[in-house]
Amino acid sequence: MIHPVILCGGSGTRLWPSSRKAYPKQFVGLLGQESLYQSTLRRLTGGLFTQPVVMTNEEFRFLASEQAAAIGLSDARIVVEPCLRDTGPAILTAALLLARDAGEDALMLIAPSDHVIADTSAFRSTVERGVEAARAGALVTFGVTPDRPETGYGYLELSGKPDGSGVPVPLASFCEKPDAETAAEFLAAGTYLWNGGIFLFRAGDVVSAFETHAPQLLAPCKAALDSGAQDLNLFRLGAESYADAEAISFDYAVMEKAEKVSAVPLDCSWSDLGSWEALWQEEGPDENGVSTHGPVTVLDCADTYLRSEEENMQLVGLGLKDVVVVAMRDAVLVADKGRSQEVKEVVKTLRAAQVPQADDYPRFHRPWGWYETLCIDSRFQVKRIMVHPGGVLSLQSHHHRSEHWVVVSGTAEVTVGEEIKLLTENQSVYIPLGAVHRMANPGKLPMYLIEVQTGAYLREDDIVRYEDVYGRG
Repeated sequence: MIHPVILCGGSGTRLWPSSRKAYPKQFVGLLGQESLYQSTLRRLTGGLFTQPVVMTNEEFRFLASEQAAAIGLSDARIVVEPCLRDTGPAILTAALLLARDAGEDALMLIAPSDHVIADTSAFRSTVERGVEAARAGALVTFGVTPDRPETGYGYLELSGKPDGSGVPVPLASFCEKPDAETAAEFLAAGTYLWNGGIFLFRAGDVVSAFETHAPQLLAPCKAALDSGAQDLNLFRLGAESYADAEAISFDYAVMEKAEKVSAVPLDCSWSDLGSWEALWQEEGPDENGVSTHGPVTVLDCADTYLRSEEENMQLVGLGLKDVVVVAMRDAVLVADKGRSQEVKEVVKTLRAAQVPQADDYPRFHRPWGWYETLCIDSRFQVKRIMVHPGGVLSLQSHHHRSEHWVVVSGTAEVTVGEEIKLLTENQSVYIPLGAVHRMANPGKLPMYLIEVQTGAYLREDDIVRYEDVYGRG
């Protein structure tokens, strides 16, 4: 059996505005109702695989748990990294965990959470081709056979041309993202694969590789694991120890230095959705090269991607060529399709200007559900709030605002001071300034309400928490 380890901590800024720091692409339904993370979980579940280990961070811990449970995988083992330290410490910590709990011979498959691999059967067959080499002590990586001179990916240089059998080929070197001319040379040579960031090896072998090539990571990662603690359905690594680990990628720390490395060509379609141009390709352009998503109308356009994220926002493209347009409620991107790899620079510019949309998503996800602002002014704000069945907000009060709640769907259990009462559709309650209050959903269906805030200060940091079932401060 193979132990999947899913890396789920990236920010995905190249797909802004749909993907942002607060709600990155792995959790977004970019190609359908399910997120890329959920599709990854499904691909790595059953038959060949054991219970998945999900490496995520503090910001995404509840999203990772909630989305796993939503597709029936509530047994996924969620490990929370207290701070971002790149893929090197994450993979080492997962290896130490599996070596401790399943033995040093445990096979572990490292997989990013934001890739698109449509043919699950072909993917699993490819993984199986790497098992023998991994059991023999090799560090196996899976590369994608290039079909174009792509400059957005790193490459794997093989020691010889693959013979088509799928047998692992010794790796000669790792190559950084090339320029267009070099990428064309790689494609023509036939001995290069795109670096897919997917790996297979025994837990003990990769720990030994870290001991040889990145020994400075061993002590802090082991200490973080040993000082970690279970928190609800999550396992939190020790914060102080993990912060001492160097932030470094797995490729730089180990793979580029290790000697016994083999590559298996990934025998199925693959995309990391690393740009809007990649999503345009994945959506399937029509005969004019146009791809669309959501409520979109196209008139005389070519080689263009049009995406509307809002059901009631009609996006119209007229006479466009080689353009990407992504429309959301709070932000719109219009870009040259050929420059879609540069969108991350847009995010840097917005951050420097302290534009909230650089990182904040219009819908704010919380462990109990979500909320979104419908209207805001200097002294009032109107929100829509959804609470999951069984969801409970913290017991709290505010120094600067009062609130009025109107239930529009479902049932709310509302606490105001010492009074607890149930509200159903079209019933409301007033929360005076300073009153200790809480809401919960005791029902079997999602509960929706409209919240009207009034006061001199309406930001989210005006919350005094007295009690919280999710362990937030």
